[in-house]
Amino acid sequence: MNDQSTVNLRAERAVISALLTNNNIFDNLNSFLMEEHFADPRFAAIYAVACERIPRGAVVNAITLSHSLKADENFAEFDNIDIFLAELATEVVSVSQAPHYAKVVHDLAIRRELVRLGGDISERARLDHGVSSENLITDAESSLYKMAERGRYEGGAVTFEEAMRMAIEHAEAAFQRDGGLAGLSTGLRDLDAKLGGLHPSDLLILAGRPSMGKTALATTIAFNVANNHRKAKTASGKEKIIDGGPVAFFSLEMSAEQLAARILSEQSEINSSQIRRGMINKEEMVRLADVARRLEEVELYVDDTPALPISTLAARCRKLKRQHNIQLVVVDYLQLLRPPSSRSGDNRVQELSEITQGLKALAKELSVPVVALSQLSRAVEQREDKRPQLSDLRESGSIEQDADVVMFVFREEYYVGRTEPREGTVEHEQWKQKMDEVYGMAELIIGKQRHGPIGTVKLHFNGDFTRFGNLAHQSNGGWEG
Repeated sequence: MNDQSTVNLRAERAVISALLTNNNIFDNLNSFLMEEHFADPRFAAIYAVACERIPRGAVVNAITLSHSLKADENFAEFDNIDIFLAELATEVVSVSQAPHYAKVVHDLAIRRELVRLGGDISERARLDHGVSSENLITDAESSLYKMAERGRYEGGAVTFEEAMRMAIEHAEAAFQRDGGLAGLSTGLRDLDAKLGGLHPSDLLILAGRPSMGKTALATTIAFNVANNHRKAKTASGKEKIIDGGPVAFFSLEMSAEQLAARILSEQSEINSSQIRRGMINKEEMVRLADVARRLEEVELYVDDTPALPISTLAARCRKLKRQHNIQLVVVDYLQLLRPPSSRSGDNRVQELSEITQGLKALAKELSVPVVALSQLSRAVEQREDKRPQLSDLRESGSIEQDADVVMFVFREEYYVGRTEPREGTVEHEQWKQKMDEVYGMAELIIGKQRHGPIGTVKLHFNGDFTRFGNLAHQSNGGWEG
């Protein structure tokens, strides 16, 4: 039995009455109103017939409904269904108000679902002792998020005038991005040119061997997106993000404090190890404090919980999406995530498959890009050319399959630096020349891109501040950054 505080039978009756009077309003209702939203099963049955027949061009009124509803169990108690339908069809109801009544019906249906969900959560918490409380919370948050998405009225076809207005707003937003990118700008010019920015619903894998700078590059991208967050009023008066946005950064290896210290080092241009050891002078301390004050407003949310289950990560992302409208999720790194299930006998390939599928599903569900870092196998070290390739991904089958983009960080400087010959030899001079060629250079190798080209992007890397940046380009007028 439904709680009467979450039922409005007069609104339900008004919707059905208006629909029987004028079938043309169906298209305004069908985009959000469904059969199950009606509390009265008789009105639900009538609406179900309308949903079946009106799209086929059939007329639904008191006459055409009479025969089909006589066999419906919801009308078994009626001695004369024709009178009931005739009363509905002849009631004085404003057809123009029907969408408003339908929204009342829809809203109350969502409220009834919330009451039901609350009861289910309470029941499971009391009786289902085989499930951890953490998983119960995760399941509840997932159900609430899905319900929130179902509770929207938006959707369906729009007029061409409305479509043009949205196109103009999109063009204005792209124009204001200083480059017209379709996706989020990473702040790295050549990478943006290759990817077209970071696109909603995409899973991007950023892989590399230890010391290549995966975390540094991910931090740079995350900070650039959060720092570039800009909003503006659209032509319709709504506030809309036109660049950047809040970012969720899941740091499963480094603490939030260590990550913040890296960003402070990058932005203040003070060596991170000197900051950590307190080996800075008064002037640098003042500069550090100034940078810290400037960065306080940056919406970068860091979660450093270790060994996080993918289901818990997804639940926390849903919460951040609801509360702060995050536009990017970064995970450092995916091998440190726990799979959603812990069945005995599962191998690591299967676990990684569940994790990458979960991350891809999260990207689609929240409509945000997800950047996940990944380790590479040691096979790279056995080759003369240390540039990584797709086959070097650990458990590469599932990662490569689920990802929309796979990128590899490679710094030849790191490998050349480890082969320094004895000073004073010819080999040492050759080594120095090679080091000059590769110093401060990094390559981002795009090994897979589902919707674009593959290739290599050159970046600048500053080891003192663990910072990636744009590489200077030579033009007719000289070098430009």
